[in-house]
Amino acid sequence: MATAEAFYLPGPDGRFTATALTRGPWSPDAQHAGPPAALLGRAAERFTAEQRPGARVVRMTFEILRPVPLAEVAVAVRAAEAGRNVGRVEAELRLADGRVAMRATALLMRAEDGSAPGVDQPLPCPGPHEAPEGSFPVRWDEGYHTAVEVRFVAGSFTERGPATCWFRPRYPLVAGEPTSGLCRTLIAADSGNGISGELDMSRYRYTNADLTVHLRRPPVGDWIGLSSRTTLDPAGIGLADTLLLDEKSTIGRAAQTLFVTPAPAAPSS
Repeated sequence: MATAEAFYLPGPDGRFTATALTRGPWSPDAQHAGPPAALLGRAAERFTAEQRPGARVVRMTFEILRPVPLAEVAVAVRAAEAGRNVGRVEAELRLADGRVAMRATALLMRAEDGSAPGVDQPLPCPGPHEAPEGSFPVRWDEGYHTAVEVRFVAGSFTERGPATCWFRPRYPLVAGEPTSGLCRTLIAADSGNGISGELDMSRYRYTNADLTVHLRRPPVGDWIGLSSRTTLDPAGIGLADTLLLDEKSTIGRAAQTLFVTPAPAAPSS
């Protein structure tokens, strides 16, 4: 396992080695979806800066095709469509065996300061400095739960129902470089369903097969807020809807489609 100085250590040819900081809450051998989503966001953002100067990533949609193991991954990015004001970039995260684990589409828009009057939505909750530090109920010693600082202003991981929580990565996404506002947002955004669960996690499993993040502007500061609510259909399909915040105001929205099933029965002794 790579030294935990960042979520990923960079390698040649678009390859990255995951560290223990990417480990998710469901399996000690699989990554939380937030860091690999941010890795794809990083690729889309860098591609945009090189190929479409002045454009901004305003939406990213991720398809989570399979669990991402704690191992080396490869990222590839390409242009899909390009117009004068709007474009699209596609990115993939591949495993060592060549299979695609996550696929992302980034929507780009030309951004020019002063093009329109600003209309803001005030912060709907207390800021991170007004909330106590929280923790994740996870069994292993190191992982996403130790790599990200969390502060709840409503709800908690162990309390069912809507919740509002502030997230701040303690480590860079990629060793040796700063983490952009888009990437900080993506590290946090996949946790919307985790903080707002409506069911007993010992009795039900719910996983998200996708993640869509809309950003009307880049976040200001290190903290990203998630105000999340989960709704469920008896057929086992759910939706986690999240308002995204920074310390100034609302910055966007995220949504996750959930697949919900009864948890396997514990083996009898």
